[in-house]
Amino acid sequence: MSTLAAQGIRHLKLYHYPATRSARVRWALHETVGDAFELETVPLYEGVQYQAEFLAKNPNHAVPVLEVTRSDGTQVHLLESTAIVQWLIDGHPALGLAPPADSPSLARADYQQMLLFGGSWMDMMLWQVRIHEHILPEGERDARTAARYRSKFIKEVEPQLLARLARGPFICGEAFSGADIIVGHCVTWARGYQLCADEAFRGYLSRLSKRPAFQQAFSDVKDFRLTAPEGSPLLSRFSG
Repeated sequence: MSTLAAQGIRHLKLYHYPATRSARVRWALHETVGDAFELETVPLYEGVQYQAEFLAKNPNHAVPVLEVTRSDGTQVHLLESTAIVQWLIDGHPALGLAPPADSPSLARADYQQMLLFGGSWMDMMLWQVRIHEHILPEGERDARTAARYRSKFIKEVEPQLLARLARGPFICGEAFSGADIIVGHCVTWARGYQLCADEAFRGYLSRLSKRPAFQQAFSDVKDFRLTAPEGSPLLSRFSG
């Protein structure tokens, strides 16, 4: 039995937008619970995330939101993709998708290090590139900021990842883990910005993309829109 079942969790619902950070959570859900969750796509460019009903779930007006309903009907809303992925993976220890959470091993520390490296350091740099090239209004974009983080990503992040991939097929070695969900998503994001161009990254994503859960999580990638359409409420409300 998973620790999620032991907690009396009755229902999981993911609020999602294609290819964004919520795809990480969708991937982890398919890896752990299969199709046993509800999925609702949030039309971000229509500004639904700023409406009161959604803000009650996530005051940060963003996806993912994982709505967890307990057996007594009470609900908890989980908002941070890296934390959600870790919770799902640790909740299904029999799947072997992470070193045991109850052991303070170096393998566990390395796994968590890469999980958080992807979810914070890599994510932050990619987000700065994205907002300054495609999201912020023209007058608020700063090409120097985007260029600075592109350079930092190439010079500092990519060599660390390449060194790891030279030692094994996955980011923490021989076995796929939850860290690959976070880092792998960031690598797909980076390649969309002509980063992570080395052949080793193409091979890494090829290995990840063979996983059925990956294929399900990104099955709606064609619906992703890089830029907000003219007149989108997002253009006047987006705050970074």
